Amino acid sequence: MDFVEFGGNTTCLQLKIPDSNRIIVIDAGTGIRELGKDLMEAGVEGCSIDIFFTHFHWDHIQGFPFFAPAYRRDQSINITALGKGRRIYNLKDIFDTQMQQVYFPVPLDKMGASFGFQNDDQENRRLRIINGNNVIVKAIRHNHPGGAYTYRFELNGKAFVFCTDIEHAGGIDRRIVDFCRNADLLIHDAQYTAEELRHKRGWGHSSYDQAMQVAELAGVKQLILTHHDPDHDDVFLSKMELKCRQRIANVIFARELMEFEL
Repeated sequence: MDFVEFGGNTTCLQLKIPDSNRIIVIDAGTGIRELGKDLMEAGVEGCSIDIFFTHFHWDHIQGFPFFAPAYRRDQSINITALGKGRRIYNLKDIFDTQMQQVYFPVPLDKMGASFGFQNDDQENRRLRIINGNNVIVKAIRHNHPGGAYTYRFELNGKAFVFCTDIEHAGGIDRRIVDFCRNADLLIHDAQYTAEELRHKRGWGHSSYDQAMQVAELAGVKQLILTHHDPDHDDVFLSKMELKCRQRIANVIFARELMEFEL
């Protein structure tokens, strides 16, 4: 019972847009299983699902085979990698490989849904939603083994940035600071304490101090820290959250099923 408050599923987020026929998801870690159940209960008829991937390490794709809407024959799912400089060119191969019989009993082409795979070598896209507005999606590459991407979503004057699995090698990445500038909400990787980070160079993650520095330099309105180390239990994380609030009063540590409204 040491990991109840903050949870233990790997990365998956949903962006809910009122009166929209698009379901926007970021990454498909184990958390996507519960999301899929919730979507099925709410009803996904007539909705397209867009899954944007920051990168394709196991903890960000391992929940995909358990995503219930993917088994609906009338469901459309777009799998997208956005951003310049990607080293992966065939997205379908990633999921075909993950769902080979040696790993999973149902192959990708037998799941049921209609899949589209888009590897866009560009830094932004526009997603049209049902009320005629466009969600502007931007992506920028950052430092992580194998490469990963920070995403920024903008709609109706509001901006949300998701920046996980990032290592600020040699100092804070000023490109990321500029990318996060004036965001209403920033969710940033904070896996380590400053002391732990000294022994984890090259592992691809940030410290609490680094995440807060990005938020301060970028002038973001709300900071949520995520990608908790699996060895950090509820007691440890609660103590660190209080400590971080001595620096940024409204900082929040991510918790499973947390919702935040802009």
